[in-house]
Amino acid sequence: MNQSTDKFFENPVLGHPAGLFVLFFTEMWERFSYYGMRAILVIFLTGAVLGDNPGWGWDTPAALSLLGTYALFVYLTPLLGGWLADNKIGYRMAVVIGALLMTLGHAAMAVETPMFLYIGITLLILGNGFFKPNMTSIISKMYEGRDDKKDGAYNIFYMGVNAGAFIGIMLCGYVGERVGWSYGFGLAGIFMLLGMLQFYYAQPLFGEIGDKPVTDESKEITKEEQAENEKRNPFSVLDITLIGIFTVSALIWIFNDPLSKIGDIQVLNFTVAGIPDSLFFALIAAITFIVLLVIRIPRYERIERDRMIAFAIFCIFTVFFWAAFEQAAGSLPLYTRDFTNRMLEGTAANIFKLVDLAVTVIPLGIITYVLISLFKKTISRIGLSNIILGFSFVIVWGIVIFKLYNEFQTDNTEVPVTWFAILNSLFIIIFAPLFTKWWDSRYNPPASVKYFLGLALLGLGFAFLAFGARNVPAGAESASLSMAWLVLAYLFHTLGELCLSPMGLSYLSKLIPTRMIAFMFGVYYLAIAIGNKLAHYVGGDIEKITAEYSLSTFFLIFTIVPIALGLVSLLLHPVLKRLMHGVK
Repeated sequence: MNQSTDKFFENPVLGHPAGLFVLFFTEMWERFSYYGMRAILVIFLTGAVLGDNPGWGWDTPAALSLLGTYALFVYLTPLLGGWLADNKIGYRMAVVIGALLMTLGHAAMAVETPMFLYIGITLLILGNGFFKPNMTSIISKMYEGRDDKKDGAYNIFYMGVNAGAFIGIMLCGYVGERVGWSYGFGLAGIFMLLGMLQFYYAQPLFGEIGDKPVTDESKEITKEEQAENEKRNPFSVLDITLIGIFTVSALIWIFNDPLSKIGDIQVLNFTVAGIPDSLFFALIAAITFIVLLVIRIPRYERIERDRMIAFAIFCIFTVFFWAAFEQAAGSLPLYTRDFTNRMLEGTAANIFKLVDLAVTVIPLGIITYVLISLFKKTISRIGLSNIILGFSFVIVWGIVIFKLYNEFQTDNTEVPVTWFAILNSLFIIIFAPLFTKWWDSRYNPPASVKYFLGLALLGLGFAFLAFGARNVPAGAESASLSMAWLVLAYLFHTLGELCLSPMGLSYLSKLIPTRMIAFMFGVYYLAIAIGNKLAHYVGGDIEKITAEYSLSTFFLIFTIVPIALGLVSLLLHPVLKRLMHGVK
């Protein structure tokens, strides 16, 4: 037991500290805004410039280059934001600053001009850096000495993540498509603001957790001890040189991609050794980083070295997993809009309306029950926070009723493009408990098998899309394919995500010694960031590949590569088992 955290459990909500549920709703609104905005960004940018709800008419490579750069920095800025919170401003202030910046970012995007779009994207990236790493840090501090409760706490918290993604995609997507894009972007900002305010006024629940860090003598000793440990493998001049080359090369490629495709700014668009589009620098960055790992990791002791090699291999699989999985934010919405028959009539339309009613109201009803439970326990301590949170849900229920009323007024219905994106969160909510039981049972598979399953299921999801598009001729700009292929794709993609995605941070904590976690945490987040950028770099060629080959060929790429890498993971099982030295 930890006496300093006992006070958080004195008046629990559903068996956990009330502060956990404040974090649950704060994270929920942040995910609402992030996924809600992301769901409509590409179809807005690439939408026709004429019509009832016009888009900007961007070409696909330009739109996806912006999305890819945004997604990349979303995974890199938390490294800086986490350091600032740890050492300078504290977790709670970092969350408030991050939420405020993201609110301003969404507000800027609602203006719908190019300048404000770029300002908005920049503010969202910076705000995410402050916000993202510090929510889980507060939970970790709140549950110190309560390891028996920690797993349940994180499960509840991540249900908030998925609930926010689910509701955000549904409501921002519906409002953006049916009412107006600026209203969809603005809605994301409204709930980010309300989430920030309910967190700010709930701070009495957290005591001293997350306050601005105070440097004291004992902390200085700890830092000195850590510094002594780090001296066992200091960064050499060669290490620093390689990091510099990697950083410069990567930035040339990262910034050239949107600059050249969106603004036709060719300053960084070098062609070297016959490799166009600054891809040469992407290759240099990749090679340099691999060389850095190759020369640095062997300098550790044998067991540490072997485990870090195993984790580095997992990071390579992670890059390619996210490069395929994140098509869900880029090329898949375009496929849904242009190649899927989303019109339903008669009985089919009525069945969809009932399904939509159930998947909207049931999860929202459960979350509202959690909200009421929080009110009962905390209304006297954080009344203003509760009022703000309650007002948020009044708005949500109002939009839901508006949405359902409008849909039930028509005999036929056109399923919104963004509706399919909610399937990922819905399937996670359904299947996550089953996977948790599987991992906790004696049938828990080894790491290599989990990575195989994750990659193979992901590839299988794309195989359904490739099969469904087999008769779409090369150069086709539209088709009327069955929605069933999309549903199956999202199902198998989610099953793959449940196998692989949680494994990264789990194996980071198991394989990497404490003094090296910061470095390898950076490597892991860099892997996800590269995967996100690569996803939309390749996805931007959907029209080119469809024109020259076929739509089916495009999806076959994302079928074959993940399955092949999954088989590599399976073949590496003996090697990985030996490198992990008993870690399960």
